[in-house]
Amino acid sequence: MSIQQEVAQILDRLGVSVDFYTKGTLSVATPITGEVIGQVSTIGAEAAKKAIEQAQQAFLAWRNVPAPKRGELVRQLGEELRAEKEALGRLVTIETGKILSEGYGEVQEMIDICTFASGLSRQLAGLTVPSERASHRMMETWHPLGVVGIISAFNFPVAVWSWNAALALICGNSIVWKPSEKTPLTALATQTIFERAAKKFEGVPANLSTLLIGDATVGQQLVDSPLVPLVSATGSTSMGRAVGPRLAARFARAILELGGNNAAIVGPTADLDLTLRAVAFSAMGTAGQRCTTLRRLIVHEDIYDKLVSQLKKVYGSVVVGDPRESGTLVGPLIDKRAYNAMEKAIADAKAAGANVTGGERVDRNGQAFYVRPALIEIPKQTATVKHETFAPILYVLRYRNFEDAIVLHNEVPQGLSSSIFTMNLREAERFLSATGSDCGIANVNIGTSGAEIGGAFGGEKETGGGRESGSDAWKQYMRRATNTINYGTELPLAQGVTFDID
Repeated sequence: MSIQQEVAQILDRLGVSVDFYTKGTLSVATPITGEVIGQVSTIGAEAAKKAIEQAQQAFLAWRNVPAPKRGELVRQLGEELRAEKEALGRLVTIETGKILSEGYGEVQEMIDICTFASGLSRQLAGLTVPSERASHRMMETWHPLGVVGIISAFNFPVAVWSWNAALALICGNSIVWKPSEKTPLTALATQTIFERAAKKFEGVPANLSTLLIGDATVGQQLVDSPLVPLVSATGSTSMGRAVGPRLAARFARAILELGGNNAAIVGPTADLDLTLRAVAFSAMGTAGQRCTTLRRLIVHEDIYDKLVSQLKKVYGSVVVGDPRESGTLVGPLIDKRAYNAMEKAIADAKAAGANVTGGERVDRNGQAFYVRPALIEIPKQTATVKHETFAPILYVLRYRNFEDAIVLHNEVPQGLSSSIFTMNLREAERFLSATGSDCGIANVNIGTSGAEIGGAFGGEKETGGGRESGSDAWKQYMRRATNTINYGTELPLAQGVTFDID
């Protein structure tokens, strides 16, 4: 079976109309072979504007549905995803180049957030606040916000949508989704699965979830529309610099999940076997195309030679190839642009005196871009190291004093994920303290990648400051009202102010 036939078979199983992926103008290529596997229809700015208006009408109806019933829709979506985990996961692999276990894992992440959100739908609680005035009660209540715009990136084509969609829906909002132009097939499949779940649920308004496939002008409609009070955008820091000010100009909310240049400190007491396994996945998983990919390894001089020699063996033996094949651990880069960026970063590092292991292209065919992960020993943290290259490059730096390691760790513009490997309690606690890692995610004795849905996901500095998924991230998708009720016969004013009008 050809890869095009495999895609058609999967989409047919998932219920996607053949016209949606064969009669459009947007060519979709798989990074596995470089072949075109679909021709997807797109929309323009005017059609996007109309879709947002329809989503607003859906919001006006959906906000009146009790939150636990909204949670039931999300629970049903999770059940539909559970039934189609293998098919959708395989499609994720074909469209992104992830290995199969990662493709299946992405769908499992969708299932997990649906479970989380459906339970959360019964817990959208406010506070009762003590009032300084007699016979008064003060409280906070939370209300649906409106149309939520979701802009997702190619590397997690459906999981990031689900983080936002599941929470936005249980909070009473409608959703409008612009996926990456590199991964529209998984978006079509996910939208179809959502519509299947909605048909089993009484009271779901039309256009509660809308899919907009198109170029940057479609994204601009989401960002600029006064009907969209919140946009959650995942992508590069440069994208965030364009989106953030436009949202701020109209006082809209932004959840920005942008670049990461994640580091791990390896102390002299580290469990090296555990460290080796954690570093391997964090640095090479998804061919280095995760925002949480480990890109900098800061190793104590006492264990540097031993750890690096072990890493070189792993880097030399890891299987690079077709991500659908058993045993493959590293699939292809998404496209030629990603490969060119990797080549440039390696060349710049060599010019700075670095020693490079790996990094060469694995010859499969001229249309696909398979590379061996690069391990780069570099004497200092150069501008190249401080820049995020979305590829399997791990820069290795040596340190002597723990304070120096913390400085190295924090002196990059990004602040997403971080780790320390140590058996020293003081080092671990310092790393997690206010004077330690400056990232939104800080781990001890696990890698930088593979976050669970229960914790709020996001980072600081040029990572954007947004938070998605678990914890209290739901509050971003709602508006807060402070309410005061006077159940007495007097009218005392706060702060003892008097205003008598006898």
